[in-house]
Amino acid sequence: MTNNIILIGFMGVGKGRTARALAAATGRFAIDTDDLIESFLKTKIRTLFAEQGEPAFRQVEQQAADWVEQRVQGTIISSGGGFFMVDNLARLGRVVYLHSSLKGILAALRQHPDAGRKIKKRPLLQDKDKAKQLFRTRLPLYRQAAEYEVNVEGRKSSEVAAEIKEWLIREGVV
Repeated sequence: MTNNIILIGFMGVGKGRTARALAAATGRFAIDTDDLIESFLKTKIRTLFAEQGEPAFRQVEQQAADWVEQRVQGTIISSGGGFFMVDNLARLGRVVYLHSSLKGILAALRQHPDAGRKIKKRPLLQDKDKAKQLFRTRLPLYRQAAEYEVNVEGRKSSEVAAEIKEWLIREGVV
């Protein structure tokens, strides 16, 4: 297994922000699987969703996971909200689940200076009732997939990163 750290959690929970903070705290690089996917596709994820649907996106997401498994080591990896479903997640590195309530996620997104763009770029957040159902469905699955869970609600990314770093130190990873 590589010594990557994979951050999973519901869309909008702050995986990218936390990955950057954790990279700064540990001296590692940070990458984002959604950015990788958009690089592979040469288009936005929301465009793929609109034109080909979620199954096509999940297929590309698996390709990104395969690419990470073959080529990435010692890196902090922030992932899309459904990335935890890739079939090789455990082989990619240590998995950390960033948890917040859906209410907390939506409040944080609305407070963001670029809130409209932050919400628009998440196709599965467009229908609030569907988002609530998806959150309820995924919650136990995130917890099952993760080795460590950290509550991020109302916390700064630097605080979350410090907690994750302490866990990594206890685990002998950093």
